[in-house]
Amino acid sequence: MAEVANLRGVKVMVIDDSNTIRRSAEIFLVQAGCQVLLAEDGFDALSKIADHQPDIIFCDIMMPRLDGYQTCALIKKNTRFRTTPVIMLSSKDGLFDRARGRMVGSDQYLTKPFTKDSLLQAVASFAPQPVQ
Repeated sequence: MAEVANLRGVKVMVIDDSNTIRRSAEIFLVQAGCQVLLAEDGFDALSKIADHQPDIIFCDIMMPRLDGYQTCALIKKNTRFRTTPVIMLSSKDGLFDRARGRMVGSDQYLTKPFTKDSLLQAVASFAPQPVQ
């Protein structure tokens, strides 16, 4: 898996209200060399995004207070983070959910439970390319 070697130092944020999902994503990402930021909901994430400026954001859809669609929309409305890739995480795999994710500006949609490979593949496809 050559492309995973390029993930060293990529800053990835995982926003999910499930501790289990956050922890398993963190383990997979850290093993691949990523720097990982965790947030348990949209409000928590928004303050951390401004401070840490992640390269890629995974965002759960079903969360209390601020759901994933609202969180994604707020990230994409901010001129500093509009180009930051946001990958929606959801246990729902419906066409409507995917379309709604696209409408708020998400870049990809990953169904839970995700595998290590699908998570790292998503990161690899959006990771900033190292300057040669």
